[in-house]
Amino acid sequence: MNRKYRKALIAGNWKMNMTSSAVKPFVEGLRAALPKAKSCDIAICAPFPLIPALARAVKDVSRIGIGAQDVCEFKSGAYTGDVSCDMLTDLGVKYVIVGHSERRAYHGEDDFKVNAKLRAAIDAGMTAIVCVGESAEQRERGLTMEHISYQVAAAVCGLTDEQAKRCVIAYEPLWAIGTGAVATADQAQEVCAQIRAVIKRRIGAKTARAISILYGGSMNMKNAASLLAMPDIDGGLIGGASLKPDDFAAIIAATAQEQHNG
Repeated sequence: MNRKYRKALIAGNWKMNMTSSAVKPFVEGLRAALPKAKSCDIAICAPFPLIPALARAVKDVSRIGIGAQDVCEFKSGAYTGDVSCDMLTDLGVKYVIVGHSERRAYHGEDDFKVNAKLRAAIDAGMTAIVCVGESAEQRERGLTMEHISYQVAAAVCGLTDEQAKRCVIAYEPLWAIGTGAVATADQAQEVCAQIRAVIKRRIGAKTARAISILYGGSMNMKNAASLLAMPDIDGGLIGGASLKPDDFAAIIAATAQEQHNG
């Protein structure tokens, strides 16, 4: 993590979990467990129906940003079931995940759709957390770098320098999402360094240096510090552990530990 040029971010992805009535107790528990010193930005990406409850719960907790898990690339219209950028920003949403592997796999979202969603989110003033990652088979066949490089290039295609700086890239190896398997710190660093190299080639060195890159895929309170110690890993996109206030707070605290050790 290089704090001289970029911010650390720990973002929770609740996926399809939690209920409106459980949001306030969760936030109260998280608030009580958070370290007093602010060592990173914090976001919680909630399912659409829970965003109003989350907004109410974090109203007096300025250090927690509100996030969504997806957004439609179109501004408005006949898109039944979709949610627009304006709807999200009206609720106070600051972050939105785009291109999560589950959206790609279960809803057929390709790289061009991910790029369109990313651009819409950025133009609406949100920070887009765009996910990339390889499957177990792609890694076994030695295709990780080629696959990741294409996903990143496609995601940032057509972005200006200023637009790109509103992106966060989350590296989530598919074989480590919700499985308990975790890329080693060295494996994660290797891919995150490649992501930064692709951005440097596509947009420029200054932008590449400024963009935060997260690791996702079973990051937890035990392995967070070793992952965050890597120079190109600037935070985490946290799944299961973000549903437990104490565990989530411990990962957030690991950014302070990394800062102290670094």
